[in-house]
Amino acid sequence: MPRTARQLADESCYHVLTRGNNRAAIFHEAADFQRYGQLLAKYFQDYQLSLYHYCWMTNHVHLVVYAPTALGLQKAMHGLNLSYTLAYKRRYPHIGHFWQDRFKSLLIAQDNYLLQCGAYVELNPVRARMVASPEAYPWSSYRVYAQGARDPLITLNPLYDQLGTTPEQRQAHYRQFVLSQSSAALQTHTEPGLAIHLGRSSMSRPRGRPRRSLVLAEVAK
Repeated sequence: MPRTARQLADESCYHVLTRGNNRAAIFHEAADFQRYGQLLAKYFQDYQLSLYHYCWMTNHVHLVVYAPTALGLQKAMHGLNLSYTLAYKRRYPHIGHFWQDRFKSLLIAQDNYLLQCGAYVELNPVRARMVASPEAYPWSSYRVYAQGARDPLITLNPLYDQLGTTPEQRQAHYRQFVLSQSSAALQTHTEPGLAIHLGRSSMSRPRGRPRRSLVLAEVAK
């Protein structure tokens, strides 16, 4: 059966998900996560992609990405996944497929839902009961936004500045925002890595930055 064509667009944001084949582990120790990060930095720089949020679980990866071109996203992810597969097979015995089919890419509206998707991604270890709070998990972007940590992989989500006028205000509002996203409403999604806002796309919203009041209203909920 032929594969379904990807629905990708230029100048768009995506929630990218890629899994180990049969949900097998793709990271075993800190060196594996670090190697993946090094390769991601290379390919994202080569294709001018911006990484807004990420969470690397033991058997799958979540990325929130801005891609100037759809072709760039495809080539970067292909190169990243292939290079990491080769690095993994040099380090560990492995036979057969490494990744579970192609990576998934979901178009994200470039409005306040973009921040919500980032929070969803960073809450993965909490939902999986690996940690009690997102700051306890080392392989995500949460501490960049919530604590001001430095991470050279991250380009700040363009909505983040609207959370406050000082770094301390933005960090506090972001912590509050993520806490609000860990409510029961977030648990209703059956497939991790798919849309926070099913049925919405970046084409369905007006262009331009969302009003500051919209973002702060989400924090205040």
